[in-house]
Amino acid sequence: MDSLRGIDRDSGVELDLADYDDGVGAEPPPQPVGQDERRMQVRAYNYWAGQLGSHSFPLVSPLLDGHYPDFADNLVLLHFDDGIEDPAITFLGAKLADECGTESSIERLSQVPGRSLLSRITDHYMQIIANQAPIGFEAEFVNQHGRTVLYRGILLPFSSDGSQIDFIMGAINWKELADQATTDELLLEIGQALDTAPIKQQPRRPLIETTDAWADGPVTLDLDEFPAPAFGLDDDILPLPSKAIEPQPEALADWLASARELALAANSSEDRTRATLYAAIGRAWDFALAAQANPEDFAELLEDAGLTMQERAPMTPVVKLVFGADYDKTRLTEYATALTHAHRIGLGQGALAAYLSDAQGGLKGIINAERRLRREEAGRALAKRGPEALAESLRAIAPRKITDVAPPEGAEFALVMVRRLESGEIVALGEVADDAALFERAARHLVA
Repeated sequence: MDSLRGIDRDSGVELDLADYDDGVGAEPPPQPVGQDERRMQVRAYNYWAGQLGSHSFPLVSPLLDGHYPDFADNLVLLHFDDGIEDPAITFLGAKLADECGTESSIERLSQVPGRSLLSRITDHYMQIIANQAPIGFEAEFVNQHGRTVLYRGILLPFSSDGSQIDFIMGAINWKELADQATTDELLLEIGQALDTAPIKQQPRRPLIETTDAWADGPVTLDLDEFPAPAFGLDDDILPLPSKAIEPQPEALADWLASARELALAANSSEDRTRATLYAAIGRAWDFALAAQANPEDFAELLEDAGLTMQERAPMTPVVKLVFGADYDKTRLTEYATALTHAHRIGLGQGALAAYLSDAQGGLKGIINAERRLRREEAGRALAKRGPEALAESLRAIAPRKITDVAPPEGAEFALVMVRRLESGEIVALGEVADDAALFERAARHLVA
């Protein structure tokens, strides 16, 4: 018979296992989300590498002749025909053009509608000019329709002569996340589909049948006569803390390890989002605060990493320690600027990540605000110096001979700053070169 311990193995009953499915869990795992986008990135890079040849950068002529790869609907071709601030759009794929949502033709990047996917390129294409190499990127943003868009792409440099970058090809793919209303409706439908009729409860066979024969008859127990058990009482239960307190690192090296861990998560292809990036920058600021409290330990970390303290940019070695000295130089400068702004406004430990998330424009907005404040400070400092302070600086320059200031092998015309001494002697201070505008103004004074 069956007992409370399970099946009685001596009962002679054989189990029929033929109806059991032995293949449960044998199905392959679902394909990871985002494989299509990554495949397009790889295909775009392979196309670029295949066109490279012996040049520093692939020639753009095949693209200008209309020979685009098979994912041309997701492509954009930028031409830096008049500087790097506002490139021309030589080609725009059909899907990207449709995502922009404009009926008029787009000829330059400045004409791209705000909060469209194509407008996000402005956050990335300057890195191509700085690094002279392809860059991949992925992020999320809220588009002009109020929908959250996850996008991933790659920017690839092209050239007219094979040596100088004057074209950039971008390949971008994206997907929209369902809005809250759609998500709620979908969850409701799933819930309704799973809401089947209640399972019919079968009566359980009591362990002791009322019809069982007893030798001396069942005894009715009055449990109230027994003492209450001491175990299981609720009076001694300690309430759980409402929020676990995360232990803070003790040593400065532990702060650095914690910051590097978040930086690695922010840079990984799977987890890179705005939230993880802001968390990494915020932890870098926490590390900077800890470094200020432990200057000797910080100096040792810098020495071990082969870095030096920079008086004019004290946050630069901080971000190099956290994100790596070989990290993209433009990004390092931006992150250091964010830390400088946190120092300016006196943010405390653990406050920078939330501050970046809540700030208008996010990280970019903070960077622009800090740079604007720097320019204002520089202008006020220059105004305080005045012409007399400038004259004092010129007097500190050691006088030289004209032949030392402007050697014979220089340009035909040159601008030279001279000083008249109290003795009446005229001495040369230096040559002002490579300033065409200043040279033209000086020349007009002479020939007028």
